[in-house]
Amino acid sequence: MDEDVNAVNCINILRECLNIFKMKIRIFFIIQATICMTLTSVLSSGQNPTITIENGVIEGNQVEDISIFKGIPFAAPPVGDLRWKAPQPVQNWEGILDCTEFGPSAIQPIQRPFMIWSQEFLIHSDLMSEDCLYLNVWSGATSSEEKRPVIVFIHGGGFNSGGSACPVYYGLEMAKKGVVYVSINYRVGVFGFLSHPDLTAEAGTSGNYALLDMIAALQWVNTNIESFGGDPGNVSIAGSSAGAFAVNYLEVIPQAEDLFHKAIAHSGASFWSNPRRPFQTLQMAEKEGVKFASALNTQSLEELREKSSDEIHNAKGGTRSPIIDGIIVKEDVMSVFKKGNQHDVPLLTGWTMEEIAFNSNNDVATYEKRANKRFGDMAETYLEMYPATTDEEVKIASIYASRDENFGFQNYTWLKMQAETGKSPSFWYFFTRELPAYSTETEYGAFHTGDIPYTFNNLKLVDRPWEKTDWELSDAMSSYWANFAKTGNPNGEGLVNWGAYNSNDSKAMILGDKIEFKEHPFKQQLEFWIEYYTMISKP
Repeated sequence: MDEDVNAVNCINILRECLNIFKMKIRIFFIIQATICMTLTSVLSSGQNPTITIENGVIEGNQVEDISIFKGIPFAAPPVGDLRWKAPQPVQNWEGILDCTEFGPSAIQPIQRPFMIWSQEFLIHSDLMSEDCLYLNVWSGATSSEEKRPVIVFIHGGGFNSGGSACPVYYGLEMAKKGVVYVSINYRVGVFGFLSHPDLTAEAGTSGNYALLDMIAALQWVNTNIESFGGDPGNVSIAGSSAGAFAVNYLEVIPQAEDLFHKAIAHSGASFWSNPRRPFQTLQMAEKEGVKFASALNTQSLEELREKSSDEIHNAKGGTRSPIIDGIIVKEDVMSVFKKGNQHDVPLLTGWTMEEIAFNSNNDVATYEKRANKRFGDMAETYLEMYPATTDEEVKIASIYASRDENFGFQNYTWLKMQAETGKSPSFWYFFTRELPAYSTETEYGAFHTGDIPYTFNNLKLVDRPWEKTDWELSDAMSSYWANFAKTGNPNGEGLVNWGAYNSNDSKAMILGDKIEFKEHPFKQQLEFWIEYYTMISKP
């Protein structure tokens, strides 16, 4: 009898526990649904959107159903004792943080329109500060459950200038194509790359702070992007010029592993050391740092960190680009790829027809003489690759040779090495559309970074007499890029088919007056530079 009563009691207790469990499950799903409904309401109500992220609540604005958040801090201000240190966590804030304006760009030279680059390609110099570690987000998502692909864009500027607030980098149009678009700042110049023996003693290495800033931004994305409707498991890093070099470095930095899943690089890579961009070791950079500190009459890190931003910025010397320090960048990019130790992700890369505004004053005789002096036994091949029988042809040949040496063959090597030691596919392009000029100074064809406003569908933000061809090309390019971010393949409905890189035929997507997938017109020239640099790199 007692045993029967106990059994019944046990059954009743189990039933009660089950009911409680069911109730908790229902409450959990109600809470989750409420969160999603709240996010949907906040992002699509037409009012200024607000979102809760790891450090607090932020408020942005809304344009054409796209929520835009600017100037979000992703690391503590690298000032005072944090100057020349790895980025530190952001402190939580109370209340709502206004994120409707871009944060300051890094300290750099005053930016004014020059040569072919109008103001749309530049930051506004009235807002620069050492306190510069901010990013911006554009999202059309209405729920954190949407899991949209993410593009994180790294600006160019030779590692000494630039910022995420350049109009050509805006993300509104890409967000309309289903991408959560993020643009980031990082420290540039001597603030981002100074090495010194005392800094090394303090932290185990020095320099490469800018690369660590980029990693900190990617970590922020990994933690917070889901709140904007983005997928932390589908992140593409993209960069132009120095930003492309940065993407290349991030592919070989251990700390960046699993923080991105695709790579996009416009005009830039770092496989070969050349006279314009020689590789530097930590020891070489430290020597430059000692000279830098000496020029400022400082005897300690404390004194160096007490110097004003202007004093630091205006001082001569010091390393101002990435170095091979053995800790962050363990070895050169080529060595990592040869071993197959790169972060093996799908790649989309390419460059433009003209690239460098190279003004050669050489006549034909001088051009040939210099070719013979530099290339020796390979001079005849060089002159076949870049022929010139008139002074005007010398100018064109010099532009093309400079393009291929400084940009083209670096990115071409990236494609070849990924094909040799990686498993993920690569897609390459050659941008040949001559941008319509609005003045003599801007009449320079498909110039360096001229592809960027097309890529992000931002032609309307750039003051040029665009034609129908430009609008159609821009729409197609931005669709290719958005598709690549979504799936790792740029192809989509209504687009010319873009095949993956194949070393047997070397077809590339030609993006110009026509969009055509065909043999790259300068493949032989690219192979020439690989052969030449292989020869001069031998011990």
